[in-house]
Amino acid sequence: MTLNIQNLAFTHGSAPTLHEINATFEAGRLSVILGPNGAGKSTLLACLAGLLKPNKGIANLGDERIIGMPATSRAKRIGLLPQGAETHWAITAEALVALGRIPHRRGAGPSADDRRAVSAAMRATATEGFAHRPITQLSGGERARVLLARVLAGEPEWILADEPLANLDPGYQLDILDLLRHQARDGKGVVAVLHDLHHAVRFADHVVLLHQGSVFAQGAVDDVITAQNLATVYGIDALLSKDEEGATQLLIKGKMRS
Repeated sequence: MTLNIQNLAFTHGSAPTLHEINATFEAGRLSVILGPNGAGKSTLLACLAGLLKPNKGIANLGDERIIGMPATSRAKRIGLLPQGAETHWAITAEALVALGRIPHRRGAGPSADDRRAVSAAMRATATEGFAHRPITQLSGGERARVLLARVLAGEPEWILADEPLANLDPGYQLDILDLLRHQARDGKGVVAVLHDLHHAVRFADHVVLLHQGSVFAQGAVDDVITAQNLATVYGIDALLSKDEEGATQLLIKGKMRS
């Protein structure tokens, strides 16, 4: 199963945001969308989630047009972790995770399948230990894992995450990336918007690099995250090398000199 974008364009007001985007995201791998501020990363993810209707072109889930899918059907198949996801009411972590089952609910209360899915999501995210604590009493990293568990509880085929590492300490960032990579290894499609190039180099299987609303490059990490591409898109002087285990290492030396 793929998420496929063909000739997609989107305009905010009178300002074009995305231009002629063509990209294919495949299940079973962690795809990362990169680009400077204002490149259109979050807008592209919102089009993939069916939250925004493109002015031109299409976004398909398999052979089905995403924007034309019934909302409940789309919510079952595509789970979205939005940018700055937060909660301001003191429900328990378990109750918040259970909200991810809403698209599947048929009766007044949770079914056996609902309870199983919530338990599995909390186990996958190591959040069972604070299931009964109010979400407002959890640390930022704990809340981030609970919010991801809410997405997993819906058992979507695809997980879309918009800057899931924002405001997290480095250790928690690695936890979230490990969780997303495990979901991809289990066969789900995962697309994440990231800012940190080092994380993209380490975790991504596939990269789409945006620049001024267009796809500048896409493909494998080593083909997209190159010194020349980073110089052109970000204006930075970077050095890429391989360590003794063959993993790509990125050193950002500074901004390019004019």
